[in-house]
Amino acid sequence: MTDLPLRLAAAPISWGVCEVPGWGYQLAPDRVLSEMRELGLTATETGPDGFLPAEPAALRTTLSGYGLSCVGGFIPLVLHDPHVDPLPEFLVAADRILAVGGGVAVIAAATGTDGYDARPELDASGWDTLLHNLDRLTAAAGERGLDAALHPHVGTMIEQRPEVLRVIEGSAVTLCLDTGHLLAGGTDPVDVVTLAADRVRLVHLKDVRAELAARVRSGDLSYTDAVRAGMYTPLGDGDVDLPAIIKGLTAAGYAGWYVLEQDTILGSEADGDTAKDDVAASIDHLRAVCATTSA
Repeated sequence: MTDLPLRLAAAPISWGVCEVPGWGYQLAPDRVLSEMRELGLTATETGPDGFLPAEPAALRTTLSGYGLSCVGGFIPLVLHDPHVDPLPEFLVAADRILAVGGGVAVIAAATGTDGYDARPELDASGWDTLLHNLDRLTAAAGERGLDAALHPHVGTMIEQRPEVLRVIEGSAVTLCLDTGHLLAGGTDPVDVVTLAADRVRLVHLKDVRAELAARVRSGDLSYTDAVRAGMYTPLGDGDVDLPAIIKGLTAAGYAGWYVLEQDTILGSEADGDTAKDDVAASIDHLRAVCATTSA
């Protein structure tokens, strides 16, 4: 998108496309990719397995057919279990991203079960294994000219502020700064920018209703039900301080991609119209934010 002073990309989750079984109506790739381009977006993440072709040449052809380039892809991996080696699965996904021109392998510390509504607590052994695996994946990605970036995410092993800080302090992995998931998990993303802007390799721009996020943290509401209830909003309609985040990252010299995301669950194909409208509203708000922060 050439009328913004930052590199803005799309993600299929804004159209309700998600790896979780039963996650609402799944729109066809043609509609999602076409609407990305109609909105002026020229890059995207790849989305979940099965959404786009697995074979790199076919994936490259598909994306280029819509005038889109690849930023990276989301890879949920079990990192805390000493009996599970995440490296082989990571390398397959990372090599696919690299083959189509992507620069970031976005890692989530998966629980090992479907969905994001429950997670176990890590013990000392689990933490040691997770941090060791993060460094292994970071090194393997670096050998290929790719960055591995950990994505703190609700319902994964790295969700809450103490866990985010422990990763920053205990591993060399870079970060995918997801503004919505951080706030939903109880971490102010502005604080992460202040503390570790130099570790940020990718940004997922999200907004979130803090009151619904608080109900998820308290156990009063499941994550899935909160998303269905509209916990994630178009940019500017929630409680994330986007101007402070963008200003802080810019001051720190961040020049990477900002991936526009609004996690949503569609009830039907017709709900895709609302999803597209929400993305358009977020782009408009981002223009206003950029005009203010660059003034």
